[in-house]
This record gives sequence, structure tokens and C-alpha cells, in this order.
Amino acid sequence: MRFGPVEHLFRTLRFQLTFWNTIAILVLIAASLWGVREGLRWTLLTELDKALVSDVKEVRGIIERSWGDWEEIEAELQVKADSLNDRGWYVRIFSAEDGKQIWASKKAPELHMPMVKAVVPGPYNRGSIRLVQRPITVARAPAMVVRVGATRDEIDKDIWRLTEMILVAFAFILVAAPLIGYWLAGRATRPLATILHTTARLHPDNLSERLPLRGSGDELDRLSATINGMLDRLAAHLEQQRVFVANAAHELRSPLAAMRTSVEVALERDRTPIEYRDLLAELVEQCAALASLINHLLLLAEGDAGLLQAESPVRLDQLASRAVDMFQGIAEQRDVELRSKTADPVTVRGNPVHLREVIHNLIDNALKFTPPGGSALVELSAPPNSEQVELRVSDTGVGIAPEDLPNVFERFFRADKSRQRAQPTEGNGLGLCICQSIVNAYGGRISIASKVGQGTTVTVSLPANS
Repeated sequence: MRFGPVEHLFRTLRFQLTFWNTIAILVLIAASLWGVREGLRWTLLTELDKALVSDVKEVRGIIERSWGDWEEIEAELQVKADSLNDRGWYVRIFSAEDGKQIWASKKAPELHMPMVKAVVPGPYNRGSIRLVQRPITVARAPAMVVRVGATRDEIDKDIWRLTEMILVAFAFILVAAPLIGYWLAGRATRPLATILHTTARLHPDNLSERLPLRGSGDELDRLSATINGMLDRLAAHLEQQRVFVANAAHELRSPLAAMRTSVEVALERDRTPIEYRDLLAELVEQCAALASLINHLLLLAEGDAGLLQAESPVRLDQLASRAVDMFQGIAEQRDVELRSKTADPVTVRGNPVHLREVIHNLIDNALKFTPPGGSALVELSAPPNSEQVELRVSDTGVGIAPEDLPNVFERFFRADKSRQRAQPTEGNGLGLCICQSIVNAYGGRISIASKVGQGTTVTVSLPANS
């Protein structure tokens, strides 16, 4: 498995996992092995100390049993010393009053020791000798101090043999741990290599490939699922943009083709000034429609780029009242009753041009799809304790079919089959999409409810300016 050039090995996740895990394992194992060694050493010394304390008691018993016959006492103690000669065992007996030595076994080592009374009871070490000293009292005998000792050579040999085994084991672990750790880190990071390889070959023109999921539920599996979700959203967004560009090209091509055809027809023969004037007037109308479409496309592009910002406080009630007044003539021409119901002064943060665009689009749609004799209502409400302002535009028009409702905010979507208009009207299917883009940019939300044959209500909720 490769993550990059060899010179970058030290910066790979696999190497870092191996390095730090190896360090942690070696430290833990070294501490554990050292603890075992010291534990064994302590255990062996403790057993030796118990044996020496037992020997002191045995010496006391011999003295007590044979007191009065010092030769017999010496003989028994020397026999014991001879029997334990391989352990370097010896005994010394001192007077408790003046600290002078009373007796010592043969081959008792000469150690530079302080006065008897200054020596702690033990156990303690003196060179390679382990010592225990205890005062004893025997009936009819003066107080004495017994000091017994034995060499630690066997214990030291056992500890050294264990140390050698520990060093060999640690050397093996020192070699094996990085190798095994590197192999295990490779297995652990193999899904990451798959993620890198797959994402490296993805191209915006083909986002159908997805990262495989192992079903383990670990962090790498969740990372793959997260990247797959991002790819799904990215693919949907790119598809939406592709459709948007295709529709925009179609919307621009049709009027341009019509304008070119009109000009070509006009150039086929000489025309009267009136005919040229009519042609130019028609071209002006087509240019105005194109300019409106381009402005709408630019507004949507600004919304996608996050450039629509709430700039300053805006009196939404004034914008709504003026929009209703402006559309009254169109409503009367179509025999539709247009009414307004606005609350007290309502202020929101935004751009007045953009908010006016929202209100105009909603009123225009309500009038377009309401047959003669119908009505449209523009209602603005701001509850005292609410942080939201609601703008509702409702009509008694033909309504929208349920299957078309989820698509009404898509770009260039027209539900003409469901919403048979009372009069032929023109539109490019961008009105509600623009409204949604503006409202979302200002931190609000827009929703639509409709029933076929009963009418439609669009509700816009915006944060109130505090």
C-alpha cells in the first residue's frame, strides 16, 4: 500500500501510528518486565529475611536449651553453620551490655560494622551479605544480641538470569513490535488508502462512483459514508447547475432567434418607416424581456454565491402597500379583486430591491393564475412576542396539482398543465425560485400550500428587525 513517495514516509499516518504505538508498547513492556524483576527480587529477599529471623529464634532456642554448657551450644551452632555453609550462613553473639562479641561461627566474615547498639535490628545489606540482628533474653543468662547473616549470591544469580532473559525478550520485542505494528497499521489504514485512491480519480463530469462501506461502523466507515453523502449532494448540485445552464441557454436562444428572424425578414426588402418603427418596437420589447431574464439569472447567481446580504432595516409594510397599489390596475384589467391587510409598521433587515422583487413575484403569480371574478389577498402580520414576520399572498385561483407542489421552487419549472391560466401569460419559471433564494439568504423560509380549484397560499417568514 502506498501513500506517497518514500521520502515522505515519516509523515504518513501509517508511520506515525506505528511509531507512537511502538513507543507506548515498549515503555509499557519495559516497565512491566522491570516490575516483574523487582517483584521477584523483593520476594526472594523477603523469604531470606524470614529464614534469617527464624534462624535467630532457633539460636535462641539452642542457647536456652543448653545454657550452662557453652561448649555444647557452640557445637550445635557450628553444626548448623557447617550445614548451611553453601549459603555463607554464619552467626555472631554479642553481649548486650558492652557490645563485645561472645562467640562467632567459623568462617564468619569480618565486616566493618558500627557498635552493636548502633546497628538497626535489620534486615539490611552489608556488601553481598544479608543480615538480621535481634536482642534475645534467656532465663538465668545475661542479655545478648544475636546477628545472623547469609550471602545473597544465589539470589543475585537468579535475578541476573532473569535480567538476561528480560533483555533478550525486550530485544526481540524491540525488533518485532515496529514490524508487527507497521503491518497492523497498514491493515487499519487500508480503507483510508482506498478513500484517497477513489477520491483522487473522481472527476466532476462523472461522480457516479462511491466509496465502499465495510459495515464495521468505525471512524473510517463513517468517513466513507460522509464523503459519499457529500458526493451525492455535489452530484445533485452539479446536475441542477447543468439543467439550469441548459434551460437558461434555451430561454436566451429563443428570443434571440426570434429577434434575428425579425431582422432578417426586415432586410429582405425595403420597408416603410412605420414598419421599421414597429419592428424596432418589437425588438425593444424582446430586449427588455432578455434584460429581465438576465437580471433574474444574475440574482440567482448572487444567491448561490452567498452575496445576497441583509444590508439595512426595511419597512416591509410600506413595500407591500406600494406593491398592492401598483398591481391594482392589472387586477382591475383581469377582473380580479386585489386586497391588502397589513399590520402596524413592520421592519425587517434586507435589501429593499430584493424584497420588492419577492412581493412583486408573489402578487404577479396570484393575479396570473386567478380567473376573472376571483380575488387575491396580501396579508402582513407581526405578532408582538414573535421574532418572525409573516407575509402571506393567497388567491382563489386554479391551484397547483399535488404532484407539482414539490417542484414549484425549481428553476424554470412551469406547472402549466396543472394551473390552466385564465389568460395566456408569459413567464420563465424563475419567480418562485428567486423568491426562495432571497428569503433563504435573509435567514427566512418560504412555503406554499395549494388545492386544485380552490387556490394557493404562499407564506414568507422573515426575522423581525430587533
